[in-house]
Amino acid sequence: MSIFKTKKNKRYSYTPRFYKGDQSPFEIKHKFDDQRVTIEKTNLKGKFINAIDDLKTNPNSLANKRVTIIILILIFIFLWIIDFDLSIFF
Repeated sequence: MSIFKTKKNKRYSYTPRFYKGDQSPFEIKHKFDDQRVTIEKTNLKGKFINAIDDLKTNPNSLANKRVTIIILILIFIFLWIIDFDLSIFF
């Protein structure tokens, strides 16, 4: 019985009840990490290039068109709110 020694924790071979798989059940991973290509690069230019490539190769092109239309409408609403003069473009 020593004052300066601490007790060591017991180790158990614990596996979760409903765990089915080969990877560690305690590893936190997002659901769609396997499909993402933008998480590999660390610099901003590489992430941007991967995002553009992913946008071009997306099989759901209707969603891409819908997103661009929504963004354009929101930009025009913002310009209308701040009273931006669009006549300089014409």
